[in-house]
Amino acid sequence: MENVLGLLRIRMKRGINLAVRDTLSSDPYVMVRMGKQKLKTSVISNSINPEWNEELTLSVTDPSLPVKLRVYDKDTFSLDDKMGDAQFDINPFLEAVKMRLESLPNGTIITKVKPNRENWLAEESNITWEDDKVIQNMILRLRHVEQGELELQLQWIDIPGSKGL
Repeated sequence: MENVLGLLRIRMKRGINLAVRDTLSSDPYVMVRMGKQKLKTSVISNSINPEWNEELTLSVTDPSLPVKLRVYDKDTFSLDDKMGDAQFDINPFLEAVKMRLESLPNGTIITKVKPNRENWLAEESNITWEDDKVIQNMILRLRHVEQGELELQLQWIDIPGSKGL
């Protein structure tokens, strides 16, 4: 625990227009990895537009590690089908957290992250100050698949007694 800088809470909001992997739909879930940590959302049956609204929390020890997401279709009698993957860099988000901003008006945009060839953003992502927290909302375009996006939100949690950012 002594090397943990803090916790990254990922709210996996929803999938948008995911690929069909069963006859008419899919049963998607998301695997989230950062270094050796691996977390998983629940399976949403029969949906190419699943709404998870689940929070997954990663311990951050190395901010240079990307967060990797892989979407799967849950199958009963065979291996789960891949439905695309994406990843994101947490450094722009952590730079905003390090500013230690306080008493900003709710909804203030701290910085914007533009889509480029090095990230999987489907559109510009705002890092904002909401309810006394730094929040980043993003929509990631899935790769290695014909279609699909993931919408998620990042939030930083300081751990009392950790070395912090």
